[in-house]
Amino acid sequence: MRFIICRFAVVVSAVVFAAVAAEHQLRESVDGAAAIAWVRFSDGPEAFEGKQYRWLGNESVEFQIDVAPKAGHSLELLWGAKSDTRTATLKVNGREVPLSAGGYKGWRWLTVPLPVDVKGERYDIVLSRSFGTAAFLGEVRLAAAGGDPNRPALAEPAYRIVVKTLPAAPAGPVFAEMRKIWDQAPPANSTPADAKAESLFQLAEKNARLANEALYRCRRYVDGWLAHADPVSGLIPRNFGDSRDYWNGRDSAADNYPFMVLTADLTDRPLKDGRLLEMLRTEQRLTSRIDRLPDDYSFSKKGWRREKLDLDAIMFDASEYVKDGLVPLTEWLGASPWSQRMVGITDDIWKNAPIDTSYGRIPTLNFEVCGDLLQANARVYWFTGDRKYLDQAIRLSDYFLLGSHHPTRDMTHLGLMDHGCEVINGLTEVYVAVSHAMPEKKKAYEKPLHEMFDRILEIGRNEHGLLYTSINPRTGAHGNVLCDTWGYDYDGFYTMYLVDGTESYREAIRKALSNLKGNYVGACWADKTADGFADSIEGAINLCNREPIATAADWIDSQTRLMWNIQKADGVIEGWHGDGNFARTSIMYALMKTAGLTVQPWREDVRFGAVQEGGKLYVSLTSDKPWAGKLVPDKQRHKLNMKLPMDYPRINQFPEWFTAKPGQSYAVRTGSSSATHTAEVLLEGLPVSLKPGQELRLVIEAVDGRQ
Repeated sequence: MRFIICRFAVVVSAVVFAAVAAEHQLRESVDGAAAIAWVRFSDGPEAFEGKQYRWLGNESVEFQIDVAPKAGHSLELLWGAKSDTRTATLKVNGREVPLSAGGYKGWRWLTVPLPVDVKGERYDIVLSRSFGTAAFLGEVRLAAAGGDPNRPALAEPAYRIVVKTLPAAPAGPVFAEMRKIWDQAPPANSTPADAKAESLFQLAEKNARLANEALYRCRRYVDGWLAHADPVSGLIPRNFGDSRDYWNGRDSAADNYPFMVLTADLTDRPLKDGRLLEMLRTEQRLTSRIDRLPDDYSFSKKGWRREKLDLDAIMFDASEYVKDGLVPLTEWLGASPWSQRMVGITDDIWKNAPIDTSYGRIPTLNFEVCGDLLQANARVYWFTGDRKYLDQAIRLSDYFLLGSHHPTRDMTHLGLMDHGCEVINGLTEVYVAVSHAMPEKKKAYEKPLHEMFDRILEIGRNEHGLLYTSINPRTGAHGNVLCDTWGYDYDGFYTMYLVDGTESYREAIRKALSNLKGNYVGACWADKTADGFADSIEGAINLCNREPIATAADWIDSQTRLMWNIQKADGVIEGWHGDGNFARTSIMYALMKTAGLTVQPWREDVRFGAVQEGGKLYVSLTSDKPWAGKLVPDKQRHKLNMKLPMDYPRINQFPEWFTAKPGQSYAVRTGSSSATHTAEVLLEGLPVSLKPGQELRLVIEAVDGRQ
């Protein structure tokens, strides 16, 4: 078997190091004449802004510098940042110095005066990752006043420094106080009455600890971001780097805030109905620039970040906010203030649509935004029952499928990553709608849709069935980098399979899922951030919900652990709007491990998990302190909240696992006792009391055996 072991990012310590000491200064340039030894990482495995580098998240770097320690020496580090803060630990002849710098995009020199009392005949220096986001380095120099008059030209790649790299040490726990809860299984029953049931309950208990970790991490993420909210408006910034001064629709509102709301719905209802709801009201009051359409709001200006109105940018912001943020919230919550915001923005996007086409007026020609609108309008159509939303979506579908803008017939570049997969899925969401509401339109779309999907399969996959970031449908050329959104693309394929029964589309998905484990470890995708992990994991979860493949489930477990390792002790993940996607994925993973069960009120010591087997749901609940509350099964959200005609796979969907179906009765067994409840009673919540340290086991089963 060929293994593709890819890079991945982890954090290493629960110890919070101080920021850069006062004497450590960022400088725009370094005095080359002062260099007395150096190494340039021109052989570095990665590149950014045209410069090769080494990343401390993947390896530690050891330097043997053939210079005797002396007062006045300093280490000059060409320090990279991506509008974030990077950290490292510098060890100089056994002495440790914490480093932290960033807040810009690109490269700057970091000057680190070396300790004056270092002993030895040379410098032995180690740079390794620390708590936080690992640093990446393009060059290292040892500098001294007067420099070295006998050195070669600075253009030489190295002088008087020998470099050795070692794999990064395993990550230490960030939330060390919780590890005893998450890592310790209770003693096994040595003489179970039913060995199979015992094994299922043990797996449910393991799932309970995994789900608990997922929800705890999400709750800490919310705390971490709320600590950085603007103290005047209460809104969260776009990120903690160069966008700290403003809120925007496409990032703050679309990718981050909604999953703070969702986390709070699961773990802290008063927070959701208080501060986070007020954030929604504030956002509507301060940021609506054209009717209800949002624009960037500057905290320092207390007004618009852009003085001049940019309608296309506003359309982008509004569409992203609806599709990525408000639609997923509505799928979970149903009718709410957030669904009202969703419908209001959607109405005003189309009210202000500026572009005339032969199919009617549309809001934008931006390919990604068109995909957002296809998805959003299809779902808002079902949610509201108002035909106008479908008619608007049909304008866009006609534009891409019936005119001269077909994604594979007419385009020379089709992105399959985050900014291209939107149209691919959006067209299939409209296809579902017209297959139920307008059969003649479904017939018109069938051939051009299959043409698009067949061409993607023909030229867009590697040998394992994973998808490239982009293709040229005309020539068949493709990039060599894989997209983390492969599962999002395959959502569209599976929807086509559900509507038309095209077996080759289903088999393409099963092939990809079957090849994940052992072949793709870590950030194997074009996006190597936590968001890259999140998108790839989500795609797998959503598809495994439809096509259960055991090895893919194992892969999901392993990759979720790697994603979690990126989170910092304050709850923040990477300090940008993609942190919300970490929470979205973690919640999706938690629901997989609980089969959709939730508890109210949530508490961090309460663990609950489940396993489905043979129509039965095996449930394990434990707490460290007395707890009383309700155990709530999931419902058919696609039908009851969204009124969808079928549960087809959707981007940013939270899949349904075990659901209490209206009109069905369920037996709930605890030990030797049993009670029967209707689905309606169960959905109100099953009262549960837990004693400290004692596991409660339940079996839930539809009375007639169907589920």
